[in-house]
Amino acid sequence: MQPIKSRIPKGLNHGSYVETCDNSGAKVLRVISVKGGGSKGVAGKKPSCGVGDLITASVRRGTPEMRKQVVFAVVVRQRMPFRRPSGERVRFEDNAAVVLKDESGSPKGTLIKGAIPREVAERWPMVSKLATIIV
Repeated sequence: MQPIKSRIPKGLNHGSYVETCDNSGAKVLRVISVKGGGSKGVAGKKPSCGVGDLITASVRRGTPEMRKQVVFAVVVRQRMPFRRPSGERVRFEDNAAVVLKDESGSPKGTLIKGAIPREVAERWPMVSKLATIIV
């Protein structure tokens, strides 16, 4: 996992529902926690997440085998706009995530639908191999 050069505002809170954009069997995820977030800050505050963050989520809708499981996922799209160092702002239509096999970063599915930002492609190379469009 590489660092991100952009300053990403955290657009998803603890408990947010996120759609998946892969063919892993999960359809909707609920954010449980953010990995690596919350080491500094207000005591007792739930960490929020943005594009490129590793989250732990529970599968709310999907195939019967996937439902009620706790999985790792990477947030690949968020509705809240974020700014790149060049000055341009990037915003997507929806919030989306990709389900991972484990924390190493290999996706569970074999296909990613929709575009993913360049920041995610740099940070998660295994996810970017399956992406059709990188913005």
